[in-house]
Amino acid sequence: MKVDFYYPEIAGVEIPDKNLLGVFKPNIRDCNLNVEDLILETLNKPISTKKLNQELNSGDKILILSDDNTRATPVDKILKVLLPYLHDLGIKKEDIIILMALATHRPMSRQELISKLGQQIVEEYKVVNHLWDKEEQNIYYGKTSKGIKVYGNKLVKEADFIIGLGHIVPHRVAGFSGGGKIAQPGVCTGVTTGETHWMSALVPGTEIIGKRDNLIREQIDEAARLMGLNFIINVVQDLKGRVVGVFAGDLVDAHRVGCELAKEVYGVKIPKADIIITDSYPADIELWQAAKGIYSSELVVKENGYVILVTPCPEGVAKTHPEIEEFGYQTLEETEKLINEGKLKEMSVAAHLVHVGRVIKEKANGILVSPNIPNEVKEKLGFISADSVQEALSYALNKKGKDASVVVMLHAGEILPINSE
Repeated sequence: MKVDFYYPEIAGVEIPDKNLLGVFKPNIRDCNLNVEDLILETLNKPISTKKLNQELNSGDKILILSDDNTRATPVDKILKVLLPYLHDLGIKKEDIIILMALATHRPMSRQELISKLGQQIVEEYKVVNHLWDKEEQNIYYGKTSKGIKVYGNKLVKEADFIIGLGHIVPHRVAGFSGGGKIAQPGVCTGVTTGETHWMSALVPGTEIIGKRDNLIREQIDEAARLMGLNFIINVVQDLKGRVVGVFAGDLVDAHRVGCELAKEVYGVKIPKADIIITDSYPADIELWQAAKGIYSSELVVKENGYVILVTPCPEGVAKTHPEIEEFGYQTLEETEKLINEGKLKEMSVAAHLVHVGRVIKEKANGILVSPNIPNEVKEKLGFISADSVQEALSYALNKKGKDASVVVMLHAGEILPINSE
């Protein structure tokens, strides 16, 4: 069977029918919803909070937290409804700031902001990139119950009301994206983000991905509350990117309801296999994000199997985290040694090294097909290099035998493998 990928620059692969157990992707929902009507309806019936017209007064300073271009959230559509809604309550344009919740990602360019938010909004409202590594722009908010120190953007403290926008998909660190994640790590410093991410590195992905309530999510929610996140608007989208649900209100209760729908959309029954071919779509900009395709494969690859990651990564490995190329992916023990020796200080990077290393160094073997990452870099990272998916599959079949089972996961940056035993 011939399988093609979402990337025109990466050729498809021919897989023998006797080996292929299936090609899997998230679900398409049978719906034709009017997104703007759905957003407005949800604003008027928020979950576990008062309506905005009962919370806001003319003259209030409003901070809107938006995710960045590594996420598929239709922020422009949300703002098309939300901003007029706020203006009808007496909130002026000059009293609204849109803060791009970049976490530890690089700043967005003006053109990227226009693509994400729309040109009119970029021109008429104050739009700011969160800079996680600028000490003068961040302040201390307190500690969580587990002692995580919360440092975040000072604009949060200066606002009267904070609204977070996002979408809900399975996530290796937090169980699901969305909810309080727009605050932590969205507008926090590397110190806080590193602590929560490192906590997740101590737990296998099988115990976190697709589980809304877990220790790490608890700490994220606590951090968001410490920072004062008042209200969220989260969407769930199907395989075609269509909005199939909108959830507004309390950062925990509204998010929890949204996660139930996300499970239905992204949860797919996938059998375990010797060889997993996985893309990273839609997290394709750099390997820092594209590793999501590896995280989902942890749930389905057999012991000592092969994970073939197919991803374009036009910006390479990670512009803001050069330590990844310096040290490569590591086991937990190896990473802890680097930390103890003082060689690795950024804990979010340490967690990333462990998350990937747990799959390609401990459970299975990794092969990377990425035209924008040189082969020598792939190998330094800990992958086997391959110039094509066909080459990678041939290598894995040669190692595992002619009867090895193969599974393909598409849109795997957001897929949730379930019932895979």
